[in-house]
Amino acid sequence: QEYVRSTLSKFSIQIKEEGTIPGTVINSNKLIDQHYYSIASKATLHHPSSLNVPSDKFMSSFGEEWGKVVEEERCVNALRACERWNVDESTLERLWRESEKSNKVVKFGGGFYCGLLEREGEELYVFNAFFMEMRSKFIGENELYFFSVEWEKGALDWE
Repeated sequence: QEYVRSTLSKFSIQIKEEGTIPGTVINSNKLIDQHYYSIASKATLHHPSSLNVPSDKFMSSFGEEWGKVVEEERCVNALRACERWNVDESTLERLWRESEKSNKVVKFGGGFYCGLLEREGEELYVFNAFFMEMRSKFIGENELYFFSVEWEKGALDWE
């Protein structure tokens, strides 16, 4: 933190505020989900039925109709997968990586992935399951230290 302070000072950047945000606050206010919205929206915030899943690519990748999968409730976001299977983020990450190795993960767009994951004989289509492990580093007992800064326009060269 001292290094950051001295570096900011060297460039005439004023620290207006600094402090710690506890992981419990980050979690309850969904701060990390908002920061990584493109990925998190599919992993924690929205049900897969509300996502714009390209039906043709889903069919060519998985050999199933997207509408049928939704109807049969065989698709979940990463948060619901953890709840449904009663697993933690690390376990979901392991299942996701196993699916990747088996070529059962498809990219539909930027920050928009779907994997066919299997646990104890149950298969589910899970969106952005990798996000949960990343998210876990910011919540719970963890905390984030922040600086809110200000500087004069034109004082820094961004090139």
